[in-house]
Amino acid sequence: MPSPPPALEPRTLVRALDGRLGRRARVCGWAEPSSEPGGPRQFVRDHTGRVAVVDPSGGAPPRAGSAVEVVGRVESGTCPSSGLVLVSEQLRVLGPALADPPITAQAPLEDRLDWRFLDLRRPAVRLIFEVQTTAERAMRELWEEEGFLEIHSPKLRATANRSGRELFTLDYFGRPAYLAQSPQFHKQMAMSAGFDRVFEIGPVFRANPTATERHDTEFTSVDTEISWISSHEDVMAFEERWLAHAIAAVKRQHGADVERCFGTAVAVPALPFPRVTMAEAYDVLHELGWAGETAAGDIDRPGEQLLARHIAQTCGHDFVFVTEYGAAARPFYHMRLDEGSSATRGFDLLWKGLEVTTGAQREHRYEHLEDQARRRGIPLPAIQFYLDYFKFGCPPHGGFGLGLTRMLMAILGVPDVREVTYLHRGPDRLAP
Repeated sequence: MPSPPPALEPRTLVRALDGRLGRRARVCGWAEPSSEPGGPRQFVRDHTGRVAVVDPSGGAPPRAGSAVEVVGRVESGTCPSSGLVLVSEQLRVLGPALADPPITAQAPLEDRLDWRFLDLRRPAVRLIFEVQTTAERAMRELWEEEGFLEIHSPKLRATANRSGRELFTLDYFGRPAYLAQSPQFHKQMAMSAGFDRVFEIGPVFRANPTATERHDTEFTSVDTEISWISSHEDVMAFEERWLAHAIAAVKRQHGADVERCFGTAVAVPALPFPRVTMAEAYDVLHELGWAGETAAGDIDRPGEQLLARHIAQTCGHDFVFVTEYGAAARPFYHMRLDEGSSATRGFDLLWKGLEVTTGAQREHRYEHLEDQARRRGIPLPAIQFYLDYFKFGCPPHGGFGLGLTRMLMAILGVPDVREVTYLHRGPDRLAP
């Protein structure tokens, strides 16, 4: 029988090397040439940091970007960027780089997106996804504490579940199907099913031809729905508590790194968040010289930014809920503020002037839903499956959807959604 391969030193992460001072360690990572005059010729970086490598043999260092394994003795060093050195006894190139990297950190964004896997190697870019992971973990903690169930709704639909615009259509065995724009209808189905409170983190799709710094055609939506509410105020109260919990976790774990890499201080918001009605927002904006259109019952991007600056100056807060949106600007299933009102129990959450959330109390009464759909000109047979959710008893409920990448933009102070998306999809980008 063939003899077993020789045992290797256990792998040591760079961040743990100080615990092996004076002893041997095996480090695996990417080769980085040194740019420090008179310093070590080589560094090895893993996902936790980098360490200088001293090769007593004086051999030529591997090409930058090669995947290497170094076994050596950990010693104190004078290199200011590491503080330790690894005196190499054996260096193996496990995955050689065949060429120099085609991009640098200073390359244009479009070039870096073409070579996204290389751009993702940078510690500052990795930090984005460490923050994302921590935020999602904290979100799940609060959901679990408060009795939420996780659902996974289908992304192939027989009918639209929003306005009917911005739909991706595909052939589904000879009949049309649509990529989901939101898990909205299926979240509400869970309320009718008695699940009480649910959440979902999953992809949604919008066939939006506009290429801006905050739009994409596929993104991760974080959705919540809650039964037995009294009004949309209950939904907003949950969301602000839940967001503050997630931001506090990010600040504890990554606050110093975020400030060092992005120049942004992670601030845990005070509760409750400021709230302004749409009518109040219009009054404030017009006093500030905003010339946007009010007939649609919405606020444009410049108006959102202007309102957010006003709230920051007068309330000292990065967040503001804008409530009581006009019915014409909201989906047919949003509950009216009062019987016969033209306003809804719908809201948006602005964070540093960026809309990160849309939410509402939903209409749960069958006759009202049917009437509101009919008034919008929606063919009732097309949504009968949805209306049926409310035929056999459904509790008052509401919820919200939050764009995960927009949350990352706000918390990190990054101006472009493409920077905080693992692989961006937009009108002009379908690869890599």
